[in-house]
Amino acid sequence: MDAALSQQQIDLLRRGFDPVPQRSSSINKVCYVDPHFLEVEKEQIFQKSWQFVCHEEKLADAGSYVTSDIQGLSILVVRTDEGELRAFYNVCKHRAHELLQGEGATRFITCPYHAWVYKLDGSLFKARRSELLENFNVKDICLTPVRLETFCHFVFVNLDPNAPSLAAQTGHLENEIRSFAPDIADLTFAHRLTYRIQANWKAVVDNFLECYHCPVAHRDFCSLIDMQTYKVTTHGIYSSHMAKAKAQDNAAYNIDNASVTDHAVWYLWPNMTLMRYPGRGNFMAWRFYPVSATETYEVFDFFLETAEPNDDEKEAIQFIDEVLQPEDIALVESVQRGMRTPAFEQGRYMADPDESSGLSEHAVHHFHSMLLQAYEQAKMP
Repeated sequence: MDAALSQQQIDLLRRGFDPVPQRSSSINKVCYVDPHFLEVEKEQIFQKSWQFVCHEEKLADAGSYVTSDIQGLSILVVRTDEGELRAFYNVCKHRAHELLQGEGATRFITCPYHAWVYKLDGSLFKARRSELLENFNVKDICLTPVRLETFCHFVFVNLDPNAPSLAAQTGHLENEIRSFAPDIADLTFAHRLTYRIQANWKAVVDNFLECYHCPVAHRDFCSLIDMQTYKVTTHGIYSSHMAKAKAQDNAAYNIDNASVTDHAVWYLWPNMTLMRYPGRGNFMAWRFYPVSATETYEVFDFFLETAEPNDDEKEAIQFIDEVLQPEDIALVESVQRGMRTPAFEQGRYMADPDESSGLSEHAVHHFHSMLLQAYEQAKMP
């Protein structure tokens, strides 16, 4: 614990960086290639930010549970008999064995090591042979709680007991999402895509946050949306990326029967995007998890009107999986290789004076500003 950065390291990251994106250079490449920065990020970013667990539908019934890993720390979320959602470290108070695996349903939380039994509210119910001990009271023992919030029917947890609430940090974001996706409560999980990308997680986020590359690298995608309407706006810990679908000459996938005609996407600090694509009623949750300094695990969940995608949705998923994602993965993996060479240290943000331009990189600058704030918190005293 307590991974730290020196003032010299922070000065290197900040060299050439300016609060105004139009006159700023990007942060130095060192945080994309040096494994020490990932240790800092685990502590200062991932363990202090709101992390996605699942859609509420997975936890609809009493006893339903989901486990999640937050950079090596196991968490469980469960629906109690009283209907409350609770989150705990997934660790037995006896000898630290993990309690539950995966997801499912249970009446009690029973440790598979020595069969200590906990109620769904985390309190210890029974410990085998504890009646033989002195000064042992099951009422004194409870699983360690973790903060939990629901947001747009998604469940998030935060390991930092002092972090501001997700609702406070995101302001009007939930209302904005619900205005574009009023059916979000009625959608159901339908499909998942996963990828292993040979690039730093920040390179993957960087690529997502700008469409300066889209006319060059995503010709079919640019035929799906009207780039003249593409607007990117930054707010607090998120940014919104909005455009209208094109009615004609679309080479991506069929939207002739679309009830949703907006491309509405939100990046949420630090490693998540929420999306609504043109088509039938839909919502997507996309996460970027660092595996190492040079590898990212990407998870892309689709929530649709029905658990089985229709033909148009299958075509859309195929487009994302076989066209759009391979294009982006090739880009960020090339960037990561380039960062390993001595030929690159940092570049310039191509940020338009119009800071809502969909072809501008101001949202990347916004992301880097939040990274620098987190790194400052890791500065050696």
